[in-house]
Amino acid sequence: MLPFLRSLFHRRKPVRRVATARLPTEYGDFDIHVYESPRAAETHVALVRGDLGDGQNVLARVHSSCVTGDIFHSARCDCGPQLHAALRRIADEGRGVLIYLNQEGRGIGLANKIRAYALQDQGADTVEANERLGFPADLRDYRAALEMLRDLGVASVRLMSNNPRKLEGLTGEGFAVNERLPLEIMATAATQHYLKTKKDKLGHMLSSV
Repeated sequence: MLPFLRSLFHRRKPVRRVATARLPTEYGDFDIHVYESPRAAETHVALVRGDLGDGQNVLARVHSSCVTGDIFHSARCDCGPQLHAALRRIADEGRGVLIYLNQEGRGIGLANKIRAYALQDQGADTVEANERLGFPADLRDYRAALEMLRDLGVASVRLMSNNPRKLEGLTGEGFAVNERLPLEIMATAATQHYLKTKKDKLGHMLSSV
């Protein structure tokens, strides 16, 4: 690649906003912004509640897509309840952002996620299943979320998360996570082992397992 083309490539934002509309929900009205990633051919979403003002200390959730949990209410994970708890908190506060990233199965995609489920049915835990398929335990990347937040005028957040990697991925380059707010869903018989694995092997900050 020629030097000037390489420089241009690296200056391109990983995402660009392509559509915006009002989105009434059961939690109240949000603005929905759709972003596309020209490099990865992915589509991400930002839901914004209220006036973000100076962009400081915005209540935020960065949520990776989970078709099984968010849409079909799978009992294998806590993703769906986390998503709705975050929307409820943002609505109650009247100001905040939820970033919905296209990163199914901790980044391995939907088909491989279902293959991982099949391995879990045979006794593997959620980390072992991804690794047996030839993937790292967690492939997610938060650069797109960081660019989306900046595009929305957000400079610092109070982040709803239990995942230390997410905090690291959103910190630096002039952006700050000023506070971590736990977003813990009580373990059930179906999620106990899954959540304990996330705590023990992925370092998630969970107190109920």
